[in-house]
Amino acid sequence: MTRVPSIDPADVAPENRDLLARPIALHRALVNSPGALRAFGGLGHYIRHGSTLDPRLREMAILQVGYLARAPYEWSHHIKIGHAFGVTDDDIGGLIAETEGRASSLDPLARTVLRAAREITTGGAVTDATWAALAGALSVEHQIDLVVTIGFYCGVVRVLASLQIEVEDDYMPYLERFPLPA
Repeated sequence: MTRVPSIDPADVAPENRDLLARPIALHRALVNSPGALRAFGGLGHYIRHGSTLDPRLREMAILQVGYLARAPYEWSHHIKIGHAFGVTDDDIGGLIAETEGRASSLDPLARTVLRAAREITTGGAVTDATWAALAGALSVEHQIDLVVTIGFYCGVVRVLASLQIEVEDDYMPYLERFPLPA
């Protein structure tokens, strides 16, 4: 059970109703602190709508964070979002294989992005070797956007876990199709 109240959009002050334009469980919990949700949403909005990083690569990086963190909410939501931005079921299978140290058919840049996400998530930073590979394939702007995206979602999964945000029923089929490891 979620640790904080899930606020119904009708119960939010009129000046903050825009915060629940997407009334997902995470936002319905965070709206208990409208200022925090507004700030949180600002960076999330930039990552989704302002960044020029390839959206498929962005979603692959986010999925890698969710998979490593074993964050069912993040994983299920970004499987759905990822599909809308070109992430295929084969990409998700490749992400799982890469995480387990097995070969995949993912393209070299996708594998490097996933490696960067694993390094940041588990070790706190991208290694020099991975950075060099990213620098050879991405602009400096894209490198920064990638690191900001990964760092932000490392935080998101901790917020989700700490508040015990539950996966909505609409997203459960994604978890059933691609279960997280125990």
